[in-house]
Amino acid sequence: MVARTPRPVARSWQPDAALLDGLTIAAVALDPDGTVVYANATAVDLFGSPFDRLVDADARTRLFDEPERGAVDQVLKLLARTGSWTGELTMLAGGTSPVAMRTSWSPLGGDVEGGALVLIEGTEESSDAYAPGQPLGSRLRRLAEVTSELLAAADVEAVAGVVTDHMMKAAGATAASLSLMVDDETMALMALRGGFEDAASRWATYSVHSNIPTAESVRTGRPVLVRRGEVEQRYPDLGGLADGTGSVLCLPLAVAGGRVLGAVSLSFPGRRALSEAENLFLKLLADTCALTLERVEAQGAARDREAKLAFLAETSAKLSSDLDYEATLTAVAEAAVPWFADWCAIALAEDGLLRTITVAHTHPERIALVRELQERYPNDPATDQGGYGVLRSGRSQLVPELTDELLAAVARDEEHLELMRALNLASGLSCPLKVGDRTFGVITWVAGEGGRRFSEDDLAFGEDLAQRAAIAIDNAQLHSQVRTAALELQRAVLPDSLPEVAGWSTSVQYHPAGRTDAGGDFYDVVPLEDGRLAMFVGDVMGRGVQAASVMAQMRSAIRTLVAVDPTPEVVLAGMDRVFDALHLEQLVTMVYAVADPARHLLQVINAGHPPPVLIAADGHIEVLEHPSTLILGVGGGERAVRSAELRPGDRLLLYTDGLIERRGEDADRSMARLITALRTARSDAPDDWLSSVVEELRDPTRDDDVAALLVALDPLAP
Repeated sequence: MVARTPRPVARSWQPDAALLDGLTIAAVALDPDGTVVYANATAVDLFGSPFDRLVDADARTRLFDEPERGAVDQVLKLLARTGSWTGELTMLAGGTSPVAMRTSWSPLGGDVEGGALVLIEGTEESSDAYAPGQPLGSRLRRLAEVTSELLAAADVEAVAGVVTDHMMKAAGATAASLSLMVDDETMALMALRGGFEDAASRWATYSVHSNIPTAESVRTGRPVLVRRGEVEQRYPDLGGLADGTGSVLCLPLAVAGGRVLGAVSLSFPGRRALSEAENLFLKLLADTCALTLERVEAQGAARDREAKLAFLAETSAKLSSDLDYEATLTAVAEAAVPWFADWCAIALAEDGLLRTITVAHTHPERIALVRELQERYPNDPATDQGGYGVLRSGRSQLVPELTDELLAAVARDEEHLELMRALNLASGLSCPLKVGDRTFGVITWVAGEGGRRFSEDDLAFGEDLAQRAAIAIDNAQLHSQVRTAALELQRAVLPDSLPEVAGWSTSVQYHPAGRTDAGGDFYDVVPLEDGRLAMFVGDVMGRGVQAASVMAQMRSAIRTLVAVDPTPEVVLAGMDRVFDALHLEQLVTMVYAVADPARHLLQVINAGHPPPVLIAADGHIEVLEHPSTLILGVGGGERAVRSAELRPGDRLLLYTDGLIERRGEDADRSMARLITALRTARSDAPDDWLSSVVEELRDPTRDDDVAALLVALDPLAP
């Protein structure tokens, strides 16, 4: 071999001639356009050309056999992403003879972007990259590396990364993809690296019966190798290979029992011919990948089942703990987002039409898009698909894969299609909200960008969750109706305002408990014809419709008895007879008083109620306690009437136990706090004075109503 000195090249990159000329393998440098800018002596000998004719030549036509010429552009593009590539290409030894050669490509560096330095193994070595020697050792090391990476993979995304990076390099490919089965009929492209830039959107999901190499590999369970010249005839649906692609190899990912999980696709720039050793190597890679996917799938299914059970238990407790109608709907919608779905919508039937009540989304800012989709493009009530189909049939609908073709088929116009695409509709599950034979709504879950595809297992889980949600919503609806009736009854019974009586000032503070149910506290002031004033405050134990109903009966009965004879002992005796006649089982306490300003007399009778307090004009405070205070309806005893002097400027406070009682506090301490609050209240206006006392005393953390009635004799009263 005669050494030749490279001619200087007027380009921005100059090789280290001393280093490259000393190599025993061929070295060629290409600029970004694919033009040869340098060739060492070994390369000149290998390609059988004088240096002057090799440099400045187009590498596509000068170095490569005709079917391989597109490989130059593809590998140059690949270098920008991966930094290097090693693989087999068919090159023209002696300028005319096609020979498979092992090539290693790396960027030129320096000021040249996109160029490449190519090292080519001599033809005297075996063209079989898996023959004994260093190539086999390199492949075995690569196999060990890939296996190690796969063993550490914890999810599909990690497996996809190994396949599209390490496995691609190990096989000497310029592009790789991983497609997996999402159901018995559908495959999804999980990862793509290099080449086929438009494939990600076009083949995001596709039928396993599609006439493309990956689908064929899955159907047959065998590798599929296709070269550029065969594509148009064998796979017209594929639409051709990317520029520079010489061949594509698809490997099925099969596990025990013949089940195929998906396929790996590897793209090579040259005409790929697989030797027996290479077939074995690639099969080992694919089998390792399949076993890893099976492990990840099994672990994921186990975690999924465990999480679903825990989730159902937690959600059931949450749903049963809240009887507020709107809160229950919100809790149901938010329960499985984003854990189970990317978004959830709940619609209830009203006059045969579905009305969306609540929407929860992984990205709250997209809720507006969901509502826009539903408002601008509502479902046809006559259709058997979607929510109305579920509502009429009472049966769930599962759509494992919402392909772009399906979305395009159902879209009413281009804006409708864009809205659905913007929401990443990939998989859907709708379940009826059903109690007994009555279906009153639909709950819909949608998966998209999270990568989940709903399966039959998810359908069973969704129906279980929908059933629990339906019971909770039904209970909330019933409770809401009962609660509304109770509140309406309570509002109808309690006076809107206290009567204005000459010579008297009255004020009331009524605070329902933190819960939204109706309570049992009642009060009223009744002017009498002879200038006297009757007043009472009571408490029906319990809450809801029953308590409100008894409260209404109490107030009505008291006013009737007062109209006949307002004498305290007569009114309370009459109330005992009312209890006996109506067979009331509720516990009721009350305090009743009659004030006679002409006689300066106050008479008070108590039925198991906290004692009223008289605040004299001079500041003296007297608790009007009773020796006997039988609860209404118990019978078998007498109640004493307590009398006190009433002067102009005096005030009488009647209240329920919710004003003074606190958890863990005895009655004496509670009463002491009341006396202190009365002494420190400074306002002269009855409303402000009473408001400050109640604010000081009541405990907002207690689930009890507070009623406080203040009656004051004017200081100038005759």
